[in-house]
Amino acid sequence: MLEDALRALPVDKMTPLDASAELARLAIEIAEHDQRYYRDDAPDVTDADYDALRQRNIAIETRFPDLKRKDSPSDRVGATPATGFGKVKHRRPMLSLDNAFNDEDVHEFVARVRKFLGLSEDEKVTLVAEPKIDGLSASVRYEMGKFVLGATRGDGETGEDITANLAQVTDLPKTLSGNNVPDVIEVRGEVYMAKEDFLALNEAQEKAGGKIFANPRNAAAGSLRQLDVSVTAGRKLRFFAYAWGEAPQLPSDTQSGVLQCFKGWGFSLNPLTEVCRDVDGALALYRGVETARAGLPYDIDGVVYKVDRLDWQERLGMVSRAPRWAIAHKFPAEKAQTVINDIDIQVGRTGTLTPVARLEPVTVGGVVVTNATLHNEENIEKLDVRIGDTVIVQRAGDVIPQVLAVVTDKRPENSGAYDFPDHCPICGSAAVREIKDQKTGELEARRRCTGGLICEAQAVERLRHFVSRDAFDIEGLGEKQIAAFWQDGLVRQPSDIFELKNKEIDPPLKEREGWGDLSVSNLFKAIDQRRTIELDRFMYGLGVPHVGQTTARLLAKTYETHERLLEALMKAQDAESDAWLDLVDIDGVGPKVAQTLVAFFAEPHNNDVVNSLVAHLDIQPFDMPEDDSPVSGKTVVFTGTLERMTRAEAKAKAESLGAKVSGSVSKKTDYLVAGPGAGSKLKKAQELGVTALSEDDWLALISS
Repeated sequence: MLEDALRALPVDKMTPLDASAELARLAIEIAEHDQRYYRDDAPDVTDADYDALRQRNIAIETRFPDLKRKDSPSDRVGATPATGFGKVKHRRPMLSLDNAFNDEDVHEFVARVRKFLGLSEDEKVTLVAEPKIDGLSASVRYEMGKFVLGATRGDGETGEDITANLAQVTDLPKTLSGNNVPDVIEVRGEVYMAKEDFLALNEAQEKAGGKIFANPRNAAAGSLRQLDVSVTAGRKLRFFAYAWGEAPQLPSDTQSGVLQCFKGWGFSLNPLTEVCRDVDGALALYRGVETARAGLPYDIDGVVYKVDRLDWQERLGMVSRAPRWAIAHKFPAEKAQTVINDIDIQVGRTGTLTPVARLEPVTVGGVVVTNATLHNEENIEKLDVRIGDTVIVQRAGDVIPQVLAVVTDKRPENSGAYDFPDHCPICGSAAVREIKDQKTGELEARRRCTGGLICEAQAVERLRHFVSRDAFDIEGLGEKQIAAFWQDGLVRQPSDIFELKNKEIDPPLKEREGWGDLSVSNLFKAIDQRRTIELDRFMYGLGVPHVGQTTARLLAKTYETHERLLEALMKAQDAESDAWLDLVDIDGVGPKVAQTLVAFFAEPHNNDVVNSLVAHLDIQPFDMPEDDSPVSGKTVVFTGTLERMTRAEAKAKAESLGAKVSGSVSKKTDYLVAGPGAGSKLKKAQELGVTALSEDDWLALISS
């Protein structure tokens, strides 16, 4: 029930604790889907559902950037390669793509490109637009024009060696012909199965009593990853080229030019690929492809746009798992009508009451749907949703479907407005809507349980966060065990976990349902292993609002030891102190997060909890990884007008080299990069003896 409530909670209504829990759940769920899709070739959700998971993950990370996880799906491509094939380390990562879901998203993509590159509004951004083939990504390597190696995407860094299988793909050239063939080139593209070949394969499989494939994508992936190459050879697989990996020399300075060279060398290109001079042209192609989609001989799920100029692609670079210079414009999700049979109220970790509609089962986008989020009490009032109503539901942008509208002309005659409960269904405490605006008396959209720590829904969730994978990661202590321990009064705060072994428990733990000598021994062993913990994990596990994994690492990196960090946070309660200024000066922290941290540690109850926990732990100082970059670990400030790159470009480059970028100069600043127009920051740097560099000096330094 708690998990369902979190799934239904809109991103804009989340607290940091909600967001942290949801990001943890999404990381696990997306990883499982990646394994089934990329490695097992047996996805169990539609593309729209999968995109909705990733879109929700991105939306939460955008709203709570400090909560981004180490295992964030945003930084991950594909899945870990399976056993049975040799491993291939990609010399250049095989990236995935960010998604656009409407015209506005595409306009924003081009606007971001302009802003990052510092382009004027009248300078054209030419795009290459191509259908997004629903197949299996592959990389093929040629040396002296000969096909020598083929690999799957895998996790983006390491794929599977499927050279022998790719050699069976009919339109994949084994030897490159034509002009300007380089000594070494990795060509990347999509292996797919045409619809007619898919139908013929399934017909043959049925006659032979073999596996029936759900769709052409699964058939292509399953055929390509056969350990018996003769099976692959007996199936008609095709290949569209669209990109490249390692390429010491490229035959053109544009995306479209390189693709034409690919065609001259013998590769097949998608015939609907076009060069579009502006956004309107790209969107026109999208609409044309969408209209023609059903009649195409292969499956597609959108259109990909890429910046045509390769020098711009190089400058734009990438962020996390995706390039800044490309985006996939997905086709819209499907909608359906169904009936609301009931409305359940679920309670989140911060006490938020979330209404979830229980639906008459309906198929949306190939998946049977039974639940849909109603978001909050205000949304129910706005839509006038009632039990028994016929509603329109959509699966897009959220983990579970959302109710878009009520079909009022199908409403039962005896229906009445839904009466939202004013007491928590978990603990019975009053549930209230706080005042949002004191002047107008406007109420918050959500209703919240006032039970606090006496409400199981909230207390258990906070403890679950503490033992979660990216916090203390205590194996064997999951949701079920935490809930049982809390119910029995064995664990009410984090330090209780480390005292479990010495508690007199009646009946003994090993005699309880689900436990035995071995499982109890393993649990205590796992707890003991976490008595030694890294500083960033410790800080993340505390569940301080706005302090996610990224912020926890920043704090650990800055203060290095927990003694120094906790002392600094106590001193920072004085807003005039150096400790406060140092805290705010950390790039990625800022006043809002700093105020939350200070407020947390100013609360005596929180300090008691932390001190009690620290007494059980050996908290390891932050270990700075080694890096060959000349600016790794250095703090850099940019000021003035940069002439050879934009500020965003300069910051991205510095951070990619391991530098810490700050917005203000302090005694901890290592370099100030000053362009024309530098003012007070340059003066302060000179006063503090900070090394000041020109833009040319900076570029020379990082290129060294």
